[in-house]
Amino acid sequence: MAQVSMTVRMDSRLKTAFDALCQQFGMSANAAMNIFANAVVMQRKIPFEIKAAPESNSMKGIEAFQKIRKMAENGQLPEMTLDEINEEIRMAREEGSK
Repeated sequence: MAQVSMTVRMDSRLKTAFDALCQQFGMSANAAMNIFANAVVMQRKIPFEIKAAPESNSMKGIEAFQKIRKMAENGQLPEMTLDEINEEIRMAREEGSK
């Protein structure tokens, strides 16, 4: 089959991020676009999701949340009032914005 070129315009930051993720998947951006186009035509819909592993900071946050949740379920955390919970949230937001 004859090959043709296709130009796609996108934000340069998006292109850089897309290229980096495709590299993590072990393919070029060109290969990813061809896979996508073939699948869309064959299935007549957006047929799949490709995603990278979560960033390490996200995983650390999820792990910390799960650990605290398990501690709470096992009664290993002190009871807190709604005001105390809200104060903890306020302090975490304040610390996160620094």
